Amino acid sequence: MTDYVVVNPATGETLASYPTNTDAEVQDAVAAADSAYRTWREVPVAERAAVVRRIAQLHRERRDELAAIIVREMGKPLSAAEGEVDFAADITEYYADHAEKITGDQPVDILGEGTAVIRRSPLGVLLGIMPWNYPYYQVARFAAPNLVIGNTILLKHAPQCPESAAAIEQIYRDAGLPDGAYVGLRLTNEQAATVVADPRIQGVSVTGSERAGAAVAEIAGRNLKKVALELGGSDPFILLSTNDLDGAVEAAVNARLDNTGQACNAAKRFIVTEDLYDGFLEKFTAAMTAARTGDPMAQDTVLGPLSSLAAAERLDDQVQRAVTQGATMVAGGKRDGAFFESTVLTGVTKDMDAYREEFFGPVGVVYKVSGEDEAVALANDTPFGLGSYVYTTDADQAARIADKIDAGMVYVNIVQADEPGLPFGGVKRSGTSREMGLLAADEFVNKKLIRVGP
Repeated sequence: MTDYVVVNPATGETLASYPTNTDAEVQDAVAAADSAYRTWREVPVAERAAVVRRIAQLHRERRDELAAIIVREMGKPLSAAEGEVDFAADITEYYADHAEKITGDQPVDILGEGTAVIRRSPLGVLLGIMPWNYPYYQVARFAAPNLVIGNTILLKHAPQCPESAAAIEQIYRDAGLPDGAYVGLRLTNEQAATVVADPRIQGVSVTGSERAGAAVAEIAGRNLKKVALELGGSDPFILLSTNDLDGAVEAAVNARLDNTGQACNAAKRFIVTEDLYDGFLEKFTAAMTAARTGDPMAQDTVLGPLSSLAAAERLDDQVQRAVTQGATMVAGGKRDGAFFESTVLTGVTKDMDAYREEFFGPVGVVYKVSGEDEAVALANDTPFGLGSYVYTTDADQAARIADKIDAGMVYVNIVQADEPGLPFGGVKRSGTSREMGLLAADEFVNKKLIRVGP
């Protein structure tokens, strides 16, 4: 039996299976990536950028094929799958466009005579361990900046995404990367641990669960490797005042249901002042339950199945425990195979598991607060610190809250506003690094000081 299996979550049908790599294949891949690094780092920056630009172009040329693959693999609604391919292309192109800035020398002011610069140079072979929820986007934001820098990539994708992983690897090859510069691997956990510990690996990037991040970070730490972690989130959506309650509700629902609710930076906790609470809850519940659930290949489907039957069962267990412990289920809560109804919970308190957990699916928890101070305290009372959303008509209040929230990202009066140039990442148990934007290109580089005398 192999762990790399494509199971269509909408139907439960097993579509394909792939063997894990043998130990010998893994060693060959590490050796190839190490060898490729010796030559790839010497390729002029403009030429590396041209290859990365071609990778972006191939995403666009193969958009339909790529989108259809992830609809089958993890049930992503087709329109969202197409949007993901587009965004992956945009991210990749961003790093091609900014190649000179990423790799250029940074002058340093000095007291003495002569000059000093920080020169960014590559580290070597990097291992990326990626999740299933955004199979193309996650790869783009890790691989593109590091290939421009001159690093080479080994990529372990999630076991349920072998077809998208293979399609992406083919794109990187077809774009003109040298053999070994980007290699996809189907690894067991034990093999992954061996690769992390290999002295030829200079850094590891993990996007996934807290458990996965902690396990990889432990091995990386023992072997003195740089590790970048992007983990879970339970992002607050704080509503303090509005001139357009319908618009705020629409934003809240969009921020909760994107990717069928399976996004680490989705709004998951809705914190509303008492004067707006009743109206918000009524409209939010109506909009959540009206979202169209169905065939993920249909263009108008908002909610497809969750990524797997196991994922739906985990979410079902969380919701049922919340109700058993005293939460109120305002709407939803039913599971049909891997499909899960959009669900609204209220009455969640500190003594419930749901207060601290991340709901990875279409479940929104709504809280009532007396005002700004209570809203901020509740928003920060979580082990996570990825993103956050603040809706208010008071610009000074927005600025105060943005300073007070313990999160890597604060979006004011806007949702779903990610761009290639905006850094993505969190604090606390949500991670330790930044992806996208220029900050991402600084994660795996040698910031080498070159001091020259007069």
